[in-house]
Amino acid sequence: MLGDIFVTDEIHIVCGYTDMRQSIDGLCAIVRDRLHINSRQRALYLFCGKCCYRLKALLWKEDGS
Repeated sequence: MLGDIFVTDEIHIVCGYTDMRQSIDGLCAIVRDRLHINSRQRALYLFCGKCCYRLKALLWKEDGS
């Protein structure tokens, strides 16, 4: 369940196919390597798989949760 997204400063949509079997560490690696962004800032990252109606979200908040 996605928490309160109003704690974010930015929302990033990652373009292209993402393997939805990725764990949190894998998604953080995609943000770091493909987007060249520090994934530890207050931001929401949205990933799309082959089925475009399914999304996976990565929400990083300042408290580390």
